[in-house]
Parts: sequence; structure tokens; C-alpha cells
Amino acid sequence: MSIKKLRFIEFLIIGVMMGMIEDIIAIVVTTGATIDFSVLSIVFLIAMPFAFISEYVVDHPRFWQVVLFKKDE
Repeated sequence: MSIKKLRFIEFLIIGVMMGMIEDIIAIVVTTGATIDFSVLSIVFLIAMPFAFISEYVVDHPRFWQVVLFKKDE
């Protein structure tokens, strides 16, 4: 399996699914709302960009080099 496919699977499973589970737990605990399709769709739309940022941007191998402006050694 290529590294790109592996990162995409990691993005879907860890980023989106874990983000959605975390958000649903927060919604249920704080509001006691019933989880239906509309709540799930909103949670999905909110979790997607954060999952992308965490899995594709921050977890990129060169992220800290670029952010801290370090040169390759």
C-alpha cells in the first residue's frame, strides 16, 4: 500500500471518525440533544476541516521544519 493511501485512510479513520465521536460526546454531555441525521451531518462538516488540518498539514513530515524555518541538515 502506498504512503498516500495510508495517509488518506488515517485521515478518514483517525481524523474524521475520531473527531466526530469527540464532537458527538460533547454535544450529548452538554446539551442532551438527540443524535439524528441533521446533527451527524453538521458534526461531519465541522470535523472535516479540522481532520484535514491535523492529518495532512500538521502530521506532514516537514511541517515543523517549515514552521520553525529550519534548514534541512
